[in-house]
Amino acid sequence: MSVKRPPARSGSAEIDAFLSAVASVPQLKPAPRRGRLVFALDATASREPTWLQASRLQAQMFEAAAELGGLAVQVCYYQGFDRFEALPWQSGAPALRREMERIGCLSGYTQLERVLRHTLEEHRREKVNALVFVGDALEEADEPLYALAGELGLRGVRAFMFQEGDHPAVAAAFQKIAHLSGGAYARFDQGSAERLARLLRAVATYAAGGLQAMLARDDGAAIPELTRQLR
Repeated sequence: MSVKRPPARSGSAEIDAFLSAVASVPQLKPAPRRGRLVFALDATASREPTWLQASRLQAQMFEAAAELGGLAVQVCYYQGFDRFEALPWQSGAPALRREMERIGCLSGYTQLERVLRHTLEEHRREKVNALVFVGDALEEADEPLYALAGELGLRGVRAFMFQEGDHPAVAAAFQKIAHLSGGAYARFDQGSAERLARLLRAVATYAAGGLQAMLARDDGAAIPELTRQLR
């Protein structure tokens, strides 16, 4: 089992990118219950270069993101060898950004199983509409992950698995997790921060307004790439 690179600092760039992305999602008709989205991040050291590059997208649309109706976001992340943390649910950008600013990247192992279990636990408390996971590696046994992904699918929680890089074994596992949950898979690299932003906007639209709202958007290639995978 490999260990990732030595500890490195990180800012809140990926949540910045997410908030900037969802800022342009149109206001939706009020629903009986606010949509809920778990946004999970691999915060181990190998993610540092992409986080720094994505920081160029930040700071422009936080205020507009706070006006997005019908969506609450919970950020969770893992780092080091045994640290997993879920931040409080937030529906306003400033509070979410303050929480994220304290996160840094630390070398360690992946903990995707904890992400999936946590999402199921949150769903048992109150419906979760979607899980987004952003990561670049997998150092865990596949079968427990697939069992949890299948349970997410049975409960109606789609997992959107976004892979940084192109490691084939990671791609295969992420694709199967997405498929078993009824979700979708896509990849991006260090030169495609805007692509990640489009993908995140699409999932935010789904979590806030459902599949029809997602299908109604005109947002380049990202949405067809996701929606053609959805059952």
